[in-house]
Amino acid sequence: MEKTLVGNGTLITLGKENKVIKDGAVLIEGNLIKDLGTTSELKKKKFDRFIDASGKVIMPGMINTHMHLYSTFARGMALKDESPSNFVEILERLWWRLDKALTQDSVYYSALVPLIDCIKSGTTTIVDHHASPFACSGSLDWIAKAMRGTGIRGCLCYETSDRDGPEIAKTGIDENERFIKLCQKEQDELLSGTFGLHASFTLSDETLAKCVKVAKKLGVGFHVHVAEDKADVDDSLKKYKKRVVERLNNLGVLGPKTIAAHCVHIDAREIDILRKTKTNVVHNPESNMGNAVGCAPVLEMIGKDITVGLGTDGFTSSMFAELRVANILHKFVKRDPRVGYGEVMKMCFTNNPKIVRNFFPKPLGEISPGAYADLILVDYLPPTPLSADNFLGHLLFGISSAVVDTTIVNGKVLMQGRKLVGLDEAAIARKASELASELWERF
Repeated sequence: MEKTLVGNGTLITLGKENKVIKDGAVLIEGNLIKDLGTTSELKKKKFDRFIDASGKVIMPGMINTHMHLYSTFARGMALKDESPSNFVEILERLWWRLDKALTQDSVYYSALVPLIDCIKSGTTTIVDHHASPFACSGSLDWIAKAMRGTGIRGCLCYETSDRDGPEIAKTGIDENERFIKLCQKEQDELLSGTFGLHASFTLSDETLAKCVKVAKKLGVGFHVHVAEDKADVDDSLKKYKKRVVERLNNLGVLGPKTIAAHCVHIDAREIDILRKTKTNVVHNPESNMGNAVGCAPVLEMIGKDITVGLGTDGFTSSMFAELRVANILHKFVKRDPRVGYGEVMKMCFTNNPKIVRNFFPKPLGEISPGAYADLILVDYLPPTPLSADNFLGHLLFGISSAVVDTTIVNGKVLMQGRKLVGLDEAAIARKASELASELWERF
């Protein structure tokens, strides 16, 4: 089994140990971290190749717990109606038209492009949420192919919804079931599956009951949008006389294996339900701001010991960017410069690794013996003292996706010296542009 030594850098372990090792090194054996310490210590051990991290920070790869790869082809696309004035119109005039126009080829290439962006921005693990109602069957296989081709680690699901009729809803259920069973059979440590749901306002009780039955049989949870906009709450109250979190809980959707994305419009009672059910929440600040839906009560949820992670909702592939916005947003909303910093760091570096342990058997988001060898090298010469106590301040104000030099996932080098390994980005972009032009015509 090949051993790689990454050394001569400033090593940030994160995780429980949370060490900063000057002139640090990481020994990788196969797809796992074997050892860590100073470069002089680890150079005494046997290794097959050496990666020089001089002038760089060695740190765990970033994790994105709510992503939409399929949104890629909306980049630069003109809408055919007047600009949406609210969230439901954004869905109807943009995303629900785009997902209907996707084909298998465009599903594949619209995944490749942001996955390359993930490599370049230091994001090594994603939890994706996919929709392509007229190219549903087998769609997760095409995304899986893109993930294997790029080397990014991820958990996939299909967005089950009633909005396109009962037959397509059933196809969505079947696609989730098929792919989850495939992942459970193959036991691929780079790829996992969970059960995808769109949102309360596009799912009937009958469809949700069918989804819950399948998920329980497979032993998985759900990945679902929850109260992203007030329209979701209004629909639930009108149809079912319950708020969204209460409805989903009563139907068996919530629990420790479930991701409730957004949770912008929830009240104190719903926060308590999320706490009692140990449901994971994922905050997506850039998307929520861009869609003008509001700001989730993240500080209140974290105060109640709810596991709140951080995602991008497809808005970007850069978790460094998302981290900065999350920090600023909560200060702005609360009109209090003291809040946000600690909570945002907890979301990204404690809770995101905790959430993805539902999908992968070994630790992520930390550099420790036995953890997956998912790490990045970042060009950074600290202009002020750097320690375990203040590294997060350096990360927030001194490090960005632009300075990610090397990305390693599962022990495999995906980018080194800002050069992708084994991927022709220009050719992929050309083919993606061709497919996007065709999709824009169908849109």
